[in-house]
Amino acid sequence: MSGLVLAIDQGTTSTRAILFDGTMNVAGSGQKEFAQHYPASGWVEHDPEEIWSSVIETVRAALKNAGRDASDVAAIGITNQRETVVIWDKATGKPIHNAIVWQDRRTAPLCQKLRKQGLEKKFTRKTGLLLDPYFSGTKIAWMLDKVKGARKRAEKGELLAGTIDSFLIWRLTGGKVHATDATNASRTLVYNIAENAWDEELLAILRIPAAMLPEVKDCADDYGITEKNLFGAEIRILGVAGDQHAATIGQACFEPGMMKSTYGTGCFALLNTGSDLVRSKNRLLTTIAYRLNGKTTYALEGSIFIAGAAVQWLRDGIKVIGKAEQSGKLAAEADPTQNVYLVPAFVGLGAPHWDAEARGAIFGLTRNTGPAEFARAALESVAYQTRDLLDAMHKDWKGAKAKTVLRVDGGMVASDWTMQRLADILDAPVDRPTILETTALGAAWLAGSKAGVWPKAREFAKTWALERRFVPDMESATRSVKLAGWRDAVRRTLSVP
Repeated sequence: MSGLVLAIDQGTTSTRAILFDGTMNVAGSGQKEFAQHYPASGWVEHDPEEIWSSVIETVRAALKNAGRDASDVAAIGITNQRETVVIWDKATGKPIHNAIVWQDRRTAPLCQKLRKQGLEKKFTRKTGLLLDPYFSGTKIAWMLDKVKGARKRAEKGELLAGTIDSFLIWRLTGGKVHATDATNASRTLVYNIAENAWDEELLAILRIPAAMLPEVKDCADDYGITEKNLFGAEIRILGVAGDQHAATIGQACFEPGMMKSTYGTGCFALLNTGSDLVRSKNRLLTTIAYRLNGKTTYALEGSIFIAGAAVQWLRDGIKVIGKAEQSGKLAAEADPTQNVYLVPAFVGLGAPHWDAEARGAIFGLTRNTGPAEFARAALESVAYQTRDLLDAMHKDWKGAKAKTVLRVDGGMVASDWTMQRLADILDAPVDRPTILETTALGAAWLAGSKAGVWPKAREFAKTWALERRFVPDMESATRSVKLAGWRDAVRRTLSVP
C-alpha cells in the first residue's frame, strides 16, 4: 500500500492540504485563505460553505502539485480549528447559520448567567473547562435560541451540530458519517472527559438535544470514505484531532512532562500529564491530549487568544509593517531603555485570567515610542503570556519538571528574534524542530499509522529532529523587571482588577 497520506489542516484564517510521502516529507500542498466576518463587536464568523470549498480546492491542488491521484493516497487525516461550531440540516447538509468561531465572545452574557447560578464548578469538574464563550456548547445554544425555528427543528431530529471536523466528515462522506474525535469533543463544554461520553446533565442545562451531536471516536479510527466524485477516487478518513492536539502529536510529545506550544493566530500550550487527569487550581484547562486504542491521555492546556494576531494587527491595523516577517527585524531595532507593554486583550484574555470583558491596552508610551517599540511589545506579549501559562502549569502538576523544554511550532516560530526572546522570558530552552508543519504532520500520522503505512508512536517519536535550540541569554535582574512591568500592565487591563 502507498505510504502517501493527505492531511487536511482547516485553520482559522486559511485551509491547507498537505500530501506527505512515505518518509513523512511534504510531496505537495495547497492553501487558500477565506473571509473573516465580524457582524458585531466581539463577534467572529466563518461561512461554512466557503470553508468547504477551500477544502476541496486545496486537496485537489495538493494532489496536482505532487503529480499524484487520489487513488495513490492511503488515508486522510483531518485537523481543525477547535471550538468553532456549525449547525446544519440533516437532510440537505446546508448550514442554518454561519459558523461561530472560537474567538467569538457573543455568549459572554450566557456564561455569566450560568456562573451566577453557581454552575461553573459543575462544568469544570465534568469537562475540565471554564464557563467561557470560547467553547462550543454556548455557541450551539445561541444558534438554537436565535435562529428562527432552530430549536424545534433540532428537537425533531432535523438538525445536526458539530465542530468543523464533524461538518467536513459529513460532507466528505456524503452524509454517511456524523462523527468527531475525543479531542474535539473535549472542547465543547458538554463532554465528560473522565467518562468519555456526552454529559446528559450539561446538555440539559444548555438545552442541546443529544441526537444533534456526533459519535465520538478515537483520534486514529475509521471515519468513513470520501465520495468518489470529490477527488476522482475514494479515500479512507482514518485520523482526526483538533489542531492543538494534532500539533502535540506531531511534536511527538507522547511522554508525561513533555510540552509544546503552537504560535498561530492564538497560542496554545499543552503539557502531557499522561493518565493523570489534573484538576487545575490556577485556571488552566484540563483536556484530552489524544485518545488512541481506547486509552485516554490527558493534558493541561493554556490558551492565549492573541499571538500571531498581534502581528496581523501591526500589519493591518496600525500598518507599521508591510509583511508579518518584518516584525522580528523591526523589534530588534527598538530602544532598549523603553519598556512598552502591549496587553493584546482584543477579544478578552484567556488563561490564566479568563476575562471575557478585558480589552487591549498599551502601557509605557513616551514621546520617543515608535514602530520598533510597538513591534517589540507585540512580540514580547506572546512571550509574557507563555510565561504566565508555564508558571501556572508548574504550580498545578507535581509531574511538571522544574526546568521545562518547550517544543514550538506555528508561523511565528520562524522568527529567530521572537524565539530568543521567548527563551529569555521563560528562562527555559525553546526547541524549534526541523519540520514546522507539525499540526498537519500529527493529523497525517494518526491516519498513516491507522492505515498501517506509517510507524507506530515509539518509532514515529524517533523521527523528531531539532533544527535549533534557543537558550536563555537575559540577565535575571532584567527579566524580573520586565515581568513585573508585564504583570502590572495585565492588572490594569483586567475588567475587574
